[in-house]
Amino acid sequence: MADTKDAAVMRRPPPLDSVLLYTLLTLLGFGLVMVYSASAFVAVHEVGYSTYYLWHDAVNTAISIITLVVVVRIPTVVWRRMSPYLLMGGLAALVLVLIPHVGVRVNGSARWLSLGVINIQPSEFLKLFLVLYLAGYLVRRQDRLSEFTHGILTVATLLMVTGVLLLLEPDMGSEVILWAVAFGMLFVGGVRLSHFLAVVLSAAGAGVLLILASRYREDRVIGFLHPFARAKGDGYQLVQSLMAFGRGGWFGRGLGLSIQKLYYLPASHTDFLFAIIAEEFGLAGVLFVIGLFAILVVRAFQIAEAARRDGDLYSCYVAQGVAILIGLEAIINMGVDMGVLPTKGLALPLLSYGGSSTLMSCTALGLLLRIDRERKAQGASR
Repeated sequence: MADTKDAAVMRRPPPLDSVLLYTLLTLLGFGLVMVYSASAFVAVHEVGYSTYYLWHDAVNTAISIITLVVVVRIPTVVWRRMSPYLLMGGLAALVLVLIPHVGVRVNGSARWLSLGVINIQPSEFLKLFLVLYLAGYLVRRQDRLSEFTHGILTVATLLMVTGVLLLLEPDMGSEVILWAVAFGMLFVGGVRLSHFLAVVLSAAGAGVLLILASRYREDRVIGFLHPFARAKGDGYQLVQSLMAFGRGGWFGRGLGLSIQKLYYLPASHTDFLFAIIAEEFGLAGVLFVIGLFAILVVRAFQIAEAARRDGDLYSCYVAQGVAILIGLEAIINMGVDMGVLPTKGLALPLLSYGGSSTLMSCTALGLLLRIDRERKAQGASR
């Protein structure tokens, strides 16, 4: 069936999903504008000219779009066959970043590998590789997911291995995303609810112990719970972010007129770009961004459901995994910036400055576009 499906795509490729594509391009374009707005002042003082981060982000965006175009041309059956090797490669890369003089250490964290002119963050790609692998796992174990060993334990063991590697970097944000995406996929895949809840509660308990075991993490949580009491310490970044939201009001101060980006709010063009959007465009800008991500997630689940109806469970699970991944990263980043969640160090997909994040997101959405194209081609060939 896969060969027939791929042949139909090659004969006359159906058009790409316009809703998904235009939403993606809108986010990328708006991201370029906002990265420039948020970084221009900092760039002038760091390197002497305002467009430093803009040009780097534009190059990252161009590479990501080219990658998306390539991914759209690769049949999903290829990704299915390669998924175990991609996952093993991702795990190997996590080991490499921990090796002195191989991994690149920034601000005390070893999360990057240098590829000459660029650095990549392996944990970003591991998220997508995990989605691809788990989709195949769910298909292979479909009849045994109700068993604890085949439904939950095997995946939990894999996550514990990745968790140890991520803790050594350290990268708690990526670890939270990996666990959440994996168990989100297991839940929609049909594991027993009692098994699901047991492991989720155990993971939550382990998370609390990890926080209590580290003075740094404990201080971060206290700073989140009482930011204004620690406004000059652990709560500083959150207080400055909340001030950005407060200044924005209904319609914002206007593009380029943020005050918080003038060295008041750290990481204003990366992790806290959403706060700058809120300050410059107000509640209207916040709702605009939330609406775009909602469109992406809803469309991804619609593509997943269409694949399920066509009997393509692998594509269905991949689409669901991508929806959960993109949606969770957006929700967590926005929640952190608004003070709803503790600081995690996660970029806002497709908007924040960061080549690895943008490349991973475009690759994931390229997979969605490919799945939708194969579904349309299969329907046209009937």
